[in-house]
Amino acid sequence: MESIKLYIKESYNELINKVTWPSWASLQSSTILVIVSTLILAAVIAVMDLASKGFTEFIYRINS
Repeated sequence: MESIKLYIKESYNELINKVTWPSWASLQSSTILVIVSTLILAAVIAVMDLASKGFTEFIYRINS
């Protein structure tokens, strides 16, 4: 039980004294970058999905 208390105490101390937290402006710009990247990746995947669907339907029409 003593080792758990020591772990919590050391973790708290590290979070307070050793971790460098980002500024609010840096956090906002990083968040915007992640959102834009996610939207671009989603658009690329949607285009690939539609292309795959169209190709698959084309193949099935040829074989019918």
